[in-house]
Amino acid sequence: MMPGAALSLRRASWVALGASLAVLVPGAPVGAQPSAEEIMGKAHLAMFYRGEDMRARVTMRLVSRDGKERVRELTMSRRDLQDGGEQRYFIYFHRPPDVRDMTFLVWKYPGKDDDRWLYVPALKLVRRIAASDKRSSFAGSDFSYEDVSGREPEEDTHKLLREEKVGERPASVVESVPKDPASVDFSRKVSWIDKATWLPLKEEYYDRRGELARVFTAEELKEIQGFWTVTKRVMKNVKTGHWSESVMAEVRYNQKLSPDLFSERALRAPPAELSR
Repeated sequence: MMPGAALSLRRASWVALGASLAVLVPGAPVGAQPSAEEIMGKAHLAMFYRGEDMRARVTMRLVSRDGKERVRELTMSRRDLQDGGEQRYFIYFHRPPDVRDMTFLVWKYPGKDDDRWLYVPALKLVRRIAASDKRSSFAGSDFSYEDVSGREPEEDTHKLLREEKVGERPASVVESVPKDPASVDFSRKVSWIDKATWLPLKEEYYDRRGELARVFTAEELKEIQGFWTVTKRVMKNVKTGHWSESVMAEVRYNQKLSPDLFSERALRAPPAELSR
């Protein structure tokens, strides 16, 4: 046998041995398919924990079945106290005039109910939003309060159904069933999670009778400061034909936002920079 052939044979033997060990050794990552729980955990981080903080100008269009349209403009600020853990959200409404200066504050905790407050300037009233209201409409839109700040993956049981493409993007399709059905308005959710960015490309919510109720679609994804971001999303109420579009602009991450912004006092007296 030629020396070169012997060397090639030995190299091939080592490659084969390495491949065998990768299969035999517990926890070997080669070719490992993430579990449904891992997929939804990564999707939660990708959607709601990009950067240490974030600020964006958001325009929401609320469109009825007959085409009548209402517009909301707001500034959303977010600050993470811990990656995947405690968070703060502060939302300031710019228009229309009847909601201008309205503010919304969320203190988000892992493993327990979030604290949510809404300040209504016309009534000069700060209203605490009960945990049972987290699935109610956010600012009259088809998005719920929970859609805005995120639902903890641990609140559901997840099952990987299949893999398929959404447009040209490969996705993992996961079914999520609430562990506490009485606490929510849906019996299950089916999510299409982008395999490249971990962002949800589509979500279907089914009501307690098992009928399709709402559909979320990510209409536009952009990479901003190294973070893939859903900059345009739509939520449609299949029952009523009403739908809401949310478009994010002027998105900035890691701005070192002041902790003072995310306080109850700021609800009534938000910083001047937000009211411009």
